[in-house]
Amino acid sequence: MEKKAQLNPFVKLALDFGPLILFFIVNGRAGIFWATGVFMAAVVVAILVSYALITRFPIMTIVTAFIVVVFGTLTIVLQNDVFVKMKTTIIYLLFATVLAAGIVLKKPFLEIAFDSVFHLTEEGWQKLTIRWIIFFVAMAIVNEIVWRTQTTDTWVAFKTFGFIPLT
Repeated sequence: MEKKAQLNPFVKLALDFGPLILFFIVNGRAGIFWATGVFMAAVVVAILVSYALITRFPIMTIVTAFIVVVFGTLTIVLQNDVFVKMKTTIIYLLFATVLAAGIVLKKPFLEIAFDSVFHLTEEGWQKLTIRWIIFFVAMAIVNEIVWRTQTTDTWVAFKTFGFIPLT
């Protein structure tokens, strides 16, 4: 079996979290709508760089990017920041649902997503998957609480500096 190309962990970290850091910076300087546009562009650039380096598109990255672009576009076109705030909840619940479907269908979706980074038994993958499902549902709930009770700037700061360390 041919081994798939892997990103350097630091490059992967930069590609995963770079767009979010840009979102935070631009929000502080130009507001949520500019930040959303920059975030959308940065996510697309990160995907293209990732593809250039490993010649494939990771499925979770593509799904996330699709949701970012759809909800980001709604945010900008309708000038309503609720869409970009809801996007985070939707992504977390989508990941939890996919992982739960994997358990029901007895398909190791988490093992596929981690792309052979970890070597666990079937029971280990099952336990890890259940923990990630709980984590994603909890993160969706936390996102809903924060964006519905705090200012947009507080939500952006929490999204950047709360969710990243929790993840």
